[in-house]
Amino acid sequence: MLTIRLQRVGRRKFATFRMVVTEHTRQPQSGKYVELVGWWNPHTNQADIEKDRVSYWLSVGAQPTDTVHNLLVDAGVIAGKKRNVLPKKHAPQTQVKGGAAQATPTAVDAAQGESVSSA
Repeated sequence: MLTIRLQRVGRRKFATFRMVVTEHTRQPQSGKYVELVGWWNPHTNQADIEKDRVSYWLSVGAQPTDTVHNLLVDAGVIAGKKRNVLPKKHAPQTQVKGGAAQATPTAVDAAQGESVSSA
């Protein structure tokens, strides 16, 4: 399966990214990709995307990563909502003897003065 993903290039502490079409099992650092379809500079938030080539690869089944999907929505290549790329924060789950999961109090809850009752 093909994936449209970002490949990091540029000097140390000043990264820029190539937008490449590659096999999903291949690491982006390997430098082996099917086609280069654009670039993105996160420092200036500039992007140059070959819209017709990206549309072609999407039509043949290539799947964009979440960050690439958001860049394509910004560029107007695809329509839809942006995806959340940040992980969701959940309280750690613990198992109790009844088999039901119960959330344990976190440091944030304790700092806010919220009490958690135990049953």
